Amino acid sequence: MEKPRRAVVVTGFGPFGEHAVNASWIAVQELEKLGLRDDVDLHVYEVPVEYQTVQRLIPALWKKHSPQLVVHVGVSGMATTVTLEKCGHNVGYKGLDNCRFCPGSQCCVEGGPECIDSIIDMDTVCKRVSALGLDVAVTISKDAGRYLCDFTYYTSLYQSRGRSAFVHVPPLGKPYSAEQLGRALQAIIEEMLDLLEHSEGKINCQHEH
Repeated sequence: MEKPRRAVVVTGFGPFGEHAVNASWIAVQELEKLGLRDDVDLHVYEVPVEYQTVQRLIPALWKKHSPQLVVHVGVSGMATTVTLEKCGHNVGYKGLDNCRFCPGSQCCVEGGPECIDSIIDMDTVCKRVSALGLDVAVTISKDAGRYLCDFTYYTSLYQSRGRSAFVHVPPLGKPYSAEQLGRALQAIIEEMLDLLEHSEGKINCQHEH
């Protein structure tokens, strides 16, 4: 029986601040060239570094594609590894975006939970990708930084009931090339899909009895 096709949405961010070229969007474009496995339709989007656009765009992407998974990729000037973020935070957004705007409430979703975890086990993804022997180090984090990265992640986790992921990449050349980042994203997302499918398989078995 042929597997049903699944949609996966991957986003990177546009330029901001000192990041005139945003490594996250370059890495996502590399991933698009590589593609994911045959039964996956990959849709990529460049997201402007603007709170209000994110609030409109994320629900629209979920509505348009009904994806199995959404993965947001952002750049961190402090990162030296590819970092899997475990959770998104609701409160503490004080940094101005590219439109010099910041939410008056300083939060993503008024009345939403303080923190939402991804349903994907990032520790397992990290272990599996590290075992592949790629020339890229992968680590875990619980703090996506309270700027547009964290804001986007929380908005997406809230929208998807946890079916989202966030990956931080270092700036290009510090130390990884665009190709290395693209390959790392490909490996990470394929492991995430594998975990999701296995967890869904378990849920279905429980329902049948």
